[in-house]
Amino acid sequence: MSKVSTKMNLGVPASKVWDVIGGFNALQDWHPAVEKSELEDGGTRRRLHLVGGGEIVEELKAKDDSGRNYTYTILSSPLPVANYKSTITVNQDADGNAVVEWAGEFEPVGAASEAENVIQSIYDAGLQNLKKMMGG
Repeated sequence: MSKVSTKMNLGVPASKVWDVIGGFNALQDWHPAVEKSELEDGGTRRRLHLVGGGEIVEELKAKDDSGRNYTYTILSSPLPVANYKSTITVNQDADGNAVVEWAGEFEPVGAASEAENVIQSIYDAGLQNLKKMMGG
């Protein structure tokens, strides 16, 4: 099992960041690789249409608005991973600023280092774009 995570302080209130990323269908609003997101099955699944083609289907496993986190799994994707499970959390530092953590675990399909690099680059691109959106 491989594990990947990234964490970033955004310098804005945690509640403001959660307002942007807390919706399960919000990935299209802040991740540069997602062109469109559609909810299915009463809002527990999302179908992500990727920039340049490709599709990822994910399922919401848990969501806690008061704790500002949600956990999801990948049901199908072109990514080199299997049994993928991830959690996005917005914590706050001592000043009340958002510290976003995106962490996942999965079984690599093929070389572990390649799968880990792919997932790490997805997390990094998302958080870098979110920081830019928030003025950081």
